[in-house]
Amino acid sequence: MSWPAQLGDLGPWQVVLPSSPFVAFNVSTDATQVDSLTIPFYLAVASAILLVLHVVASTYPVRVLQKCVARILCPPKRQGYVDSDSGFAEYPDLNQPLVAALGGPVVYGFKFARFLGCLAFLGLCMASWLRKSGQGSPSLEPLDQPQLAVCATAAYASILGLVSVTTKLRQSRTASVHLVVVLLALFSVYAYRDLYPLLTFTEVPQDLHEGRLLWAKLAVLTSISIILPVMCPTQYIPVDPEDPYESINPEQTASWLSFSLYTWLDPVVVKAQRVSHLSRDQLPPLADYDCARNLRKRNFPHVDAFASKRKQHLFIGLMRVFRTEYATLTLLVILRVISTLAAPVGINKLLEYLETGGIGATVRPWVWIVAIFVGQFFGSIIFQWYIFLTTRAIVHTECIITQLVFEHALRIRIKAEVPDSDNGLTDSTVTTPDSASVSESATAVEGSREGSPDEGQHSTTDTTTSMSKGKPQSKDKLDDTSGGKSASSTENFVGKINNLITTDLGNITDGRDFLLVFPYVPLQLVLCTWFLYHILDWSAFVGLAVMILLFPLPGMVAKKIQTVQRTKMEKTDARVQTVTETMNALRMVKLFGWEKKMNERIYEKREVELVWTWKYRILDLANNTLNFIIPLFTMMACYATYTVVMGKQLTASRVFSSMTVFDIMRGQLSMIFWMIPPIIQAKVSLGRINDFLNNTELLDGYASHREDRPQISPPEIRDEDSEVIGFRDAVFTWSNESNGTSTRSRRKFKLRIDEVLFKRGCVNIVVGPTGSGKTSLLMALLGEMHFVPSGPNSWYNLPRRGGVAYAPQESWVQNETIRDNILFGAAYDEARYKKVIYQCALERDLELFEAGDRTEVGEKGLTLSGGQKARVTLARAVYSNAEILLLDDVLAALDVHTSKWIVEKCFAGDLIKNRTVILVTHNVAVVSPVAQYVVSLSSNGRIASQGTLSEAIATDDKLAAEVAKEQEGLEREEEVVDTAEQAPQKKGDGKLVLQEEILEGRVSWSALSLYFANLGGGHTMLFWFAFLFLIAATEVINVVQTWFLGYWASQYEHRLPSEVNVKFYLSVYGALLLLGSCLYIPGYILYYQGTLRASRAIHKKLVEAVLGTTLRWLDMTPTSRVITRCTQDIRAIDGPFAQELSWVIELTITLLFKLGAVVLFTPLFLLPGVLVGVVGIWVGRVYMKAQLSVKREMSNAKAPVLGHFGAAIAGLTSIRAYGAQDAFRRQSLERIDYYSRSARTFYNLNRWVCIRIDLVGALFTGALAAYLVYGRTSEAGNVGFSLNMAIGFSSMILYWVRILNNAEVDGHSVERINSYINIEQEPQPSEGGQPPAHWPTSGDLAVEKLSARYSVDGPKVLHDLSFHVKSGERVGIVGRTGSGKSSLTLSLLRCIPTEGTVYYDGIPTSSLNLDALRSNITIIPQIPELLSGTLRQNLDPFDQHDDATLNNALRSAGLFSIQDDLDDGRLTLDSAIAGGGSNLSVGQRQIIALARAMVRGSKLLILDEAITSPVDYKTDAVIQTSLRHELRNVTQLIVAHRLQTIMDADKIMVLDTGRIVEFGSPNELLRNEQGSLRALVDQSGDKDVLYGMTNREEIASQIPERNREL
Repeated sequence: MSWPAQLGDLGPWQVVLPSSPFVAFNVSTDATQVDSLTIPFYLAVASAILLVLHVVASTYPVRVLQKCVARILCPPKRQGYVDSDSGFAEYPDLNQPLVAALGGPVVYGFKFARFLGCLAFLGLCMASWLRKSGQGSPSLEPLDQPQLAVCATAAYASILGLVSVTTKLRQSRTASVHLVVVLLALFSVYAYRDLYPLLTFTEVPQDLHEGRLLWAKLAVLTSISIILPVMCPTQYIPVDPEDPYESINPEQTASWLSFSLYTWLDPVVVKAQRVSHLSRDQLPPLADYDCARNLRKRNFPHVDAFASKRKQHLFIGLMRVFRTEYATLTLLVILRVISTLAAPVGINKLLEYLETGGIGATVRPWVWIVAIFVGQFFGSIIFQWYIFLTTRAIVHTECIITQLVFEHALRIRIKAEVPDSDNGLTDSTVTTPDSASVSESATAVEGSREGSPDEGQHSTTDTTTSMSKGKPQSKDKLDDTSGGKSASSTENFVGKINNLITTDLGNITDGRDFLLVFPYVPLQLVLCTWFLYHILDWSAFVGLAVMILLFPLPGMVAKKIQTVQRTKMEKTDARVQTVTETMNALRMVKLFGWEKKMNERIYEKREVELVWTWKYRILDLANNTLNFIIPLFTMMACYATYTVVMGKQLTASRVFSSMTVFDIMRGQLSMIFWMIPPIIQAKVSLGRINDFLNNTELLDGYASHREDRPQISPPEIRDEDSEVIGFRDAVFTWSNESNGTSTRSRRKFKLRIDEVLFKRGCVNIVVGPTGSGKTSLLMALLGEMHFVPSGPNSWYNLPRRGGVAYAPQESWVQNETIRDNILFGAAYDEARYKKVIYQCALERDLELFEAGDRTEVGEKGLTLSGGQKARVTLARAVYSNAEILLLDDVLAALDVHTSKWIVEKCFAGDLIKNRTVILVTHNVAVVSPVAQYVVSLSSNGRIASQGTLSEAIATDDKLAAEVAKEQEGLEREEEVVDTAEQAPQKKGDGKLVLQEEILEGRVSWSALSLYFANLGGGHTMLFWFAFLFLIAATEVINVVQTWFLGYWASQYEHRLPSEVNVKFYLSVYGALLLLGSCLYIPGYILYYQGTLRASRAIHKKLVEAVLGTTLRWLDMTPTSRVITRCTQDIRAIDGPFAQELSWVIELTITLLFKLGAVVLFTPLFLLPGVLVGVVGIWVGRVYMKAQLSVKREMSNAKAPVLGHFGAAIAGLTSIRAYGAQDAFRRQSLERIDYYSRSARTFYNLNRWVCIRIDLVGALFTGALAAYLVYGRTSEAGNVGFSLNMAIGFSSMILYWVRILNNAEVDGHSVERINSYINIEQEPQPSEGGQPPAHWPTSGDLAVEKLSARYSVDGPKVLHDLSFHVKSGERVGIVGRTGSGKSSLTLSLLRCIPTEGTVYYDGIPTSSLNLDALRSNITIIPQIPELLSGTLRQNLDPFDQHDDATLNNALRSAGLFSIQDDLDDGRLTLDSAIAGGGSNLSVGQRQIIALARAMVRGSKLLILDEAITSPVDYKTDAVIQTSLRHELRNVTQLIVAHRLQTIMDADKIMVLDTGRIVEFGSPNELLRNEQGSLRALVDQSGDKDVLYGMTNREEIASQIPERNREL
């Protein structure tokens, strides 16, 4: 049928507008229309000119000229980084065959097909031109010049196509770009001339006279300009041509179509369905533009303040890095705004078409149906592109900032941060670490100590000038804290650095979407207002005014929410702090029987937290209600003005299209209040990181910007005597306070050295009292301290050419194997390695591990004891090839036997020979055989003497006295019964603890039922019925509201406007709004009450389960996992999971009612609607199977990044000493790549599911619209209502699937908590287990056939022990390692499964409740555990005693006697105690533990005394005196490691392999010549003293002094 004939078939409602410019069908009569064909020709001419200029610019003379100009205008860049221009070539010089160089066979095939298509299009154009001329030769009439222009353009395109397939990569890509532009121009012109008219009733294609040639040309042109380009794979061009990736990420080679629909991820999704878990190796490889190494090269010049001479804010640098991304994002935001209006415009036009019956319609209705589909689907593609770019920027930002902070941290000066104290009840010396750095809190303390661990006036572990006197604070510290600053104002510096790359980096990435606030929201509101004005006239401005007037209400609520949220977080922090401290000291809590009281304390904190959580939920409900109601009020104001004031008709087309727009405006309103807080927080965090990068103090070696940089070594030292090690006229401080960039430090110490020259090739020792600056001397040599020259001849020098090795006093190990820690990146030499193991006394230790040196040391070396860590650290230094070894008191943590072995085998061995060793030590007597040069420091940080040992002793009386006293005490340490280092449990694979179980699959019903049952409390069914009824009723009201508006509008179709009672309809509509709110608010109040009830109950059950578990379970479970359950998982239950569960329920009900409304008016769509839901669920399940694996890999990959970062910061001094910065940079980059690979896949999978579900929803809406328009006759109001419901249904499917999946992910927190609630438990207390009120009246202990084992099915560790201890007796327990000493103490407290009977004051302990038993027995472990708080709170945690009782206990324990010489630095009841007592010496902690035992008033005391406890003489004497005299009426069981401790006891028990070998008084046992005790005493080097101690009358005068000092 001809086109005019088609026009003749138009219906009566299909008319031709007389005003149309295309009334005449003679296309040659209007020159302007025909001339549009010349536009591509002009573009082709411009393209040709540009190509010619490009060729000229590529010639050799022009390139030489460019280089000259560049040198003049752009000075050479600072070295250290490779810029994108210099480091990476845009096009690699690939000496490959042409097909391979142009992308391989597939890409080349697409390019060649396009070239053939260009030739075909040229042929069709020529045929059309010849046909137009009507003769065999071309016509040159002016009328045919446009056809000639098209032919010329097609010929030019063919030439470009030929160039693109026959030249090298650079020329091919240039030609391809020009070809794409020319072809798109041709297609656009033909689409305007010949395709657009097909969309209308009134126009015809302008080139219709060409007949079939026209459609052939359009088909070919569409193929070569649209189809082939979007389907052609992208050619892979490596970012760094020098290092192309072998494994290419499919993202880099995906076509535009595949990239937009994320089909390149299909293989990953399919693979995930076939395996139980996707491993990291099964994920797409990392793209080279995501590689951390390439990101560093390309972007560090913009963001690294150290690499740039100019100082700029980090935000400016990041904007330069991501300038292309954010320019693209701005364009996508604009396109997204436009796409959102497609649906309202389409609905408006469709309903207008139905209302008028097509009268006056220009555009065909199917166009608007397509517009609704395209608006939804292509809007989704645009938005997914936006999120794709932002999530890629997230990963890049995390990579850049993490590496930036890490590398900057390698340059800064780390100094100890000493907490302030006000000596007040409310202050604490410990700053609670935030959630991002809980695991690093101990690292921070150790790292700060590593800087100078023996500086008394600055150290966090002790704060006295002379620790041997046991002073708790120094004068410097007291002066510094007199200002009254709160402890919370001081943040540990290392903790702050860790916080920067966790919390602050997270805040920055959360604030990435500032483009959604501007320009997205303003542009959206402007376009929405314009659209409303177009359909509702000036009533739209009334609605806008109402919205502006009501706008402050959500703002006020949001401000109140922030205030409540801040307080809520403080209460959460308080609860988390209490939980963390309780879990860290859980063994002590159980041993003391404090479970019930600690549970009550945690419960109180939890209740306060839940009160504020309730306030937050109510305010959040108010905010959501306002955001829901304000657009409805705005809508009512518009409709009332339009109908009542303006007197116009409210048609269906106006109602339903405006409703869609009001929904859009509601979303923008919510977005503003949702986006602004994270953006503000991102600004604050950016400022914090920027401050760290620009205002932290660098080491002198990096502070090259300063003109007054001091001379480290004079020319004569550098040139002639470069091997000199020493100082001259040097002053060192811990901070350069002269410049404005200082790292906060509380140190005021100054190290002054007149002249010290260490001897090369021998062992040099540095000695001096605590706090004299021995460690500072090593730090000064390493450049860690700030050098202040005191004159023109001031210098210091440490030659590094031959290498430097360093072993800190606070041993630093990485979370690697023992072998890796010793090698430290060096090559493995088996002979040298074995020799190092032997000389460092590690052979026996490695034998205790089944995995040997392959044993992992764990985080912070928790697998190893303190002595083992010290020897591993020493072995690292000895194994290295460094010529100079700096050793900081490596013998401090070792007993005398091991120390002598190290001195004799290592320091005097062949591996140390001819190497320079500078050893800081307290054990002068031990190292004297190898010490060839001694430097002695005085207490004021000056050199007291130097020279050989004999020379130093002759000139330094204090040193001589110290050596004599140590020499005297050495023999007394020889009779050690047991070493303090216990053999760790054997693990076949070298792992310390059992691997945490990874939950796979769905959340179990038992876990969900735990939550669901507690939601309703005791009325679960009633709760769920009420909640579901109220939410369902609310959704019914919402559906009825929408239908009622359509019903109101339909009245104008059947009645005159004057007959429509507008006020009635407005009143009913307002009543519906009010009723909906009245149902919604109570429903959610009921639900929030249920969530609080569930949170309270689950938290209570979890804490009770953990507090009530067995010690065996605690031994197998790291404390960090328990803390994670009580913090992170509880937080998920309190917040995300509860919120997402309510959203899932509400969205499910909403979807059902919207689908029901559609089916009610269009029953035929029941099956498609159900099908859409099923497909959505299936896609969601498929996606979730892949996403859970990737998310797990992502979480696992993040931990090594943070762990490596924290470990490196903790060992910063060691890393810089070894010169290992580059190796650690590389390791950091590798770990970041490990994380980036899974993170990119994680974010991209989200895009994959969004695109597919949005496509399904858009198809459903489009199909429904087509059916309603073409398939049946319906009123416009019902069509509008159905479309509104369908669009709501399809748009909510995605949110429903995503939120359902998120709820399932967060639901695993319930699963994990449920697994901990069901752990093994100790016997629960019962009524019959309560002892008499007067019990115990004595400490009488009788044991009958006691056997014990660590697990019910494990072997026995104690075998039929029977003994009797009378009340008030002191019993010493001795035995070798593994003899059962610790097992006996645990069995007496029923901490392990036992058999037999233990009578405590006449009552069998098996009949008593555990809390009653343990609260009446006190155990003092080797290193007592203390809680953060005041000294009063540690002595009396539950406020059961008055201050007089507590002070008496401290006095009796001997605390006051060791601090008599202090003025205002005394420890008082109000003194702040750090967590674990880290700000006290070990001696002070033992005295406090002893005082706590006295306060408890137990009749039975168990004391575990350790040889390695570094307690000074005075403290040791005070403790021993207190035990003997102040606790005369208390039964004491003393687990002894030294014979002197218990030789004056009433009885001594000798254990061996869990059996009692001997038990009796010392005199009695010593008379047995074949006895075990007699053998131990006779083997001792001090047996005469030990025999003498058995005479009780000589105890007071013969208490031996220990020769260890801290």
